[in-house]
Amino acid sequence: MHDFIERITAYVHWALFLLLEVLSGFLLFRYNHYQGSIWLTQANTAVAKVHEWEAGALSYLRMPAENAALVRRNIILQNKLDVLRHELVLAKADTSQTQKALEDLLEGMTLIPAQIVDNSVRKRDNMLVINAGSDEGVAPEMGVVSGTGVVGIVSAVTPHHALVMSILNSHSSISCRLRGTEYFGYLKWKGGKPLRAYMDDVPRHAHIQKGDVVETSGFSAVFPAGIFLGKVAEIKNSSDGLAYELEILLSTDLANIRHVNVIIDKRKEELDSLLAQ
Repeated sequence: MHDFIERITAYVHWALFLLLEVLSGFLLFRYNHYQGSIWLTQANTAVAKVHEWEAGALSYLRMPAENAALVRRNIILQNKLDVLRHELVLAKADTSQTQKALEDLLEGMTLIPAQIVDNSVRKRDNMLVINAGSDEGVAPEMGVVSGTGVVGIVSAVTPHHALVMSILNSHSSISCRLRGTEYFGYLKWKGGKPLRAYMDDVPRHAHIQKGDVVETSGFSAVFPAGIFLGKVAEIKNSSDGLAYELEILLSTDLANIRHVNVIIDKRKEELDSLLAQ
């Protein structure tokens, strides 16, 4: 106990010195604005530096886990990118081939370019309006197509506009066939999904597979044969069970088109005249 007291007595002057230093520093910075602002600035700088070192140390310790997470994320993104690139190549190839085939089919016919100025796809009987009318040569019963296939049939015209019954209309009935065969039927829309329609009256002895192409049959004077309509998505029985009803994935997304062409086929006038006789 005596030794402990001697130790404290031996260093008491140092303790008193430190206490006086702290007290003097407090009085200096507390009651002198200039010195106080310098102290506050330096203290904040020191605290910020300490926090920076702490953050760096924690970041370094977490680096392996973060690197692993980044690698996994990069792998997922790369896979998604590869899938999107593949789908884009297929989409471009399909669109370009369809458009080229359509151009070949319509060679020799007059095409009137137009833009859609009003459109609907969610109603039961959808119509659309284009900015070309009788002054441009548009008349009722003319077919309307886009770069991806059939859009509809002109219903009424004014000098500068035309009303078109789109294929997404319960009254629309497009004569169609399975490509590469003579099996034909009528493409109709039953409402609901704007990319789904139905082909009815297909004989039960017809050999059909999902993915088969459906195109215009040419049995109507409105559209020439061979214009792409879509692909078979589902094969079902008709209501009477005597034929097939095919669910068709349409090639034309009517909710996402702007530019169309109206077909003027001089052979239509000849056919109409013959039928009238």
